[in-house]
Amino acid sequence: MVAGFQRALDGAIRWSAIGFTLALLIVVMLGVITRALNDPLIWTDEISRFLMVWTAVAGWLLASRRRAHIRIRFFHDLLPNPAWRGWEIAIQCSLVVFGALLAWYGLYIAIRNHDMDALTLPISLSWMYAPIVLAGLLTAGQAMAELIERLTGTRPSAQDEGLVE
Repeated sequence: MVAGFQRALDGAIRWSAIGFTLALLIVVMLGVITRALNDPLIWTDEISRFLMVWTAVAGWLLASRRRAHIRIRFFHDLLPNPAWRGWEIAIQCSLVVFGALLAWYGLYIAIRNHDMDALTLPISLSWMYAPIVLAGLLTAGQAMAELIERLTGTRPSAQDEGLVE
């Protein structure tokens, strides 16, 4: 059941990233074309900013789920198993705290901006900050899952770490 939920979550994130990227491409192209025709659509810049934030967060979530974030592991991998495991546990605890703080602060900013509208769109500026909450929650959740794995297991394989496809 958990594996099915994880596959569905990964699929939703993947398709969201694709959708946001395509929407961003279309909006930017529309802005360029209308400027070239000397009749620019004023909302393309602002919606591009919103889409850029959502696209970046979708990419972040996708990389987190695949365990594909950039990580310098040279010295970490030289450690013996007990020290490696202790360091990995410290890293995952830090990521849980970071994700929770990110979600909390993102929610704070979204709430503070809920009554402010975008300049050219009839939507609240809080939509610019909403994906930060999602990123924080998923980062904390992913780190918690990896922390549990590290507490109960050994070093993950290269496949588990997202180093090979």
